[in-house]
Amino acid sequence: MTESLHLVFSARDWFDLLLHYLSLSLLSIGGAISTAPDMHRFLVDQQHWLTDAQFNASIAIAQAAPGPNVLFIALLGWNVGLNAGGMLTGLLGIFITMTGILIPSTTLTYMAAQWGHRNRDLRAVRAFKQGMAPIVVALLIATSWILAGANGSSLKDWPVWLLTAATAIIVWRSNIHLLWLLGAGALLGWFGLI
Repeated sequence: MTESLHLVFSARDWFDLLLHYLSLSLLSIGGAISTAPDMHRFLVDQQHWLTDAQFNASIAIAQAAPGPNVLFIALLGWNVGLNAGGMLTGLLGIFITMTGILIPSTTLTYMAAQWGHRNRDLRAVRAFKQGMAPIVVALLIATSWILAGANGSSLKDWPVWLLTAATAIIVWRSNIHLLWLLGAGALLGWFGLI
């Protein structure tokens, strides 16, 4: 994929990786991708377990592949494991990161959904649901900001930013299906217009 690092991992490093993903699991409102900025801070900036290129490639490959959005977590774990020793540690990295990101949020979601369904008519439950929407949007914007900056995007790419804003407004204010807009964006890119 990209140039790898050669790390020496102790049991404490694996435990720290698990703890970090356990804590991120409870912050991943709107999906695991919303915590990508903190994953980048931890894996690339703080621990130096991944390079910028490995981090970005993991997200790009997982997002391009069919399947759930959370696949990028497995690729991040795989790359950390590969950097720490090879294929077996790669599998260990997948297991640790996926376990860490899935178990707390899945358990909490199940319990909260049961409680929320029983209490769906309470004013506080309705207010909570409405209040979470801006938080999710802000976390997704932070993720896209980091990914855009890592690829060298700047103000000279204003047509792309304009197209992104126009697409967001069209999706928000009309009934046009998102796939038609993705297809239109692909055609514009194919013809070199953006």
